[in-house]
Amino acid sequence: MNAPTSNSAQTQSRKADHIRICLEEDVQFHQTTNGLERYRFTHCCLPELDRNDIDISTTFLGKHLGAPLLISSMTGGTEQAGTINQRLAEVAQHYKIAMGVGSQRVAVEKPQVANTFAIRKYATDVLLFANVGAVQLNYKYGLDECLQIIDMLEADALILHINPLQEFIQPRGDTNFKGLLDKISKLCGQLPVPVIAKEVGNGISAPMAEKLLAAGVRAIDVAGAGGTSWAKVEGERAENVLQRRLGNTFADWGLPTAECITSIRAIAPNIPLIASGGLRQGLDVAKAIALGADIAGLAMPFLQAAVVSEAALYDLAEVLIAEITTVLFCTGNATLHQLKHSGSLQRIE
Repeated sequence: MNAPTSNSAQTQSRKADHIRICLEEDVQFHQTTNGLERYRFTHCCLPELDRNDIDISTTFLGKHLGAPLLISSMTGGTEQAGTINQRLAEVAQHYKIAMGVGSQRVAVEKPQVANTFAIRKYATDVLLFANVGAVQLNYKYGLDECLQIIDMLEADALILHINPLQEFIQPRGDTNFKGLLDKISKLCGQLPVPVIAKEVGNGISAPMAEKLLAAGVRAIDVAGAGGTSWAKVEGERAENVLQRRLGNTFADWGLPTAECITSIRAIAPNIPLIASGGLRQGLDVAKAIALGADIAGLAMPFLQAAVVSEAALYDLAEVLIAEITTVLFCTGNATLHQLKHSGSLQRIE
């Protein structure tokens, strides 16, 4: 068996492990929270609104969204993952919300699984994000591979996920992160679609966001701490005591999502900003928007619903939309723009 086939088998196996572990094991942050519990909305007892006048639609990267929601990047590359992605794409299309897929590296290494990412036929006109690890730019990936990944999805943008902690703990992880910023900058100048920089649950600080934006990245997904701990996930996949110990030690490592939003927004008032990391309900989404995010990404809630049934996914989307709408109604804001500038979200001292 040649090296590429071996690598693709390992990558495919890792994808299956990730789904199983996220669904079956306790891999959530325990001590570090997303930080949103430190904020509350000021209730408006007389909103002077008709519920029918509330509009939670928005635009992101020039595309209309029915709600400020992103089905965050999760999976692909296995039969189960293909079913999950199809269900997620159909829900994204129905509610006109954005969707990202998991890393498409597996489909570059093993083209026969590319169909598990080919969701444009189910999400014909919604905002779709392709995805690959930024570190792969140091492992023989370049413009051609990124174009292949974008074309596979017919994507509107490319997510470069940045995951040093996960790679460090992961068995046989890719840990050469040297010189990546220059390679990201070069890639941003060559691609026909915008590049989004995204962490995977440990957060992006304002200084790092500043460097990424200067390199040509068009949007930031903070992917802060407080949700799924990928240190824990990789600790569950450990092949030795050292890897398991690292997973436990760094289980709560990272910057809270709320902190990432406010610090990045302070240095980049107008950059398209995605809040993700431990968001579990529409109230979290509304808080993230009020703090300065443009849209909010959720992964675990959508994954849990997707493995149950299509009906469970539609129920989840309805609940999230109702929760966001409730916040607007009970703060006296008819639109997300009004909510963001209303001052109705207060930090609890």
